[in-house]
Amino acid sequence: QVQLVESGGGLVQAGGSLRLSCVTSGSIFSINRMAWYRQAPGKEREFVAAITGGGSSNYATSVKDRFTISADNAQNTVYLQMNSLKPDDTAVYYCKVDLRTLDRYLELWGQGTQVTVSS
Repeated sequence: QVQLVESGGGLVQAGGSLRLSCVTSGSIFSINRMAWYRQAPGKEREFVAAITGGGSSNYATSVKDRFTISADNAQNTVYLQMNSLKPDDTAVYYCKVDLRTLDRYLELWGQGTQVTVSS
């Protein structure tokens, strides 16, 4: 069974930084894409950043130049370094991993981690 475990959320003042981690464990054959999404209270879940197995990344315009996504493929871990945080970044952050096991293709979501930015 494949599982995702997120960590790294918390409370930070505006202008501060946080680093989120998401570890994928289980019988994994390959990982195609790892991404972060977020959902603020009363809003729909939105895309934040993604990185492919080949290392290509893309970002939402609202976080570009402030957030950095990276991956440790050997550890099946994706990170989101968040700098210059703003109150508008307050949300539950979810990782999403698209992967293959030996017999199926899966798109999995993490449990979410709360990020709160105070003004």
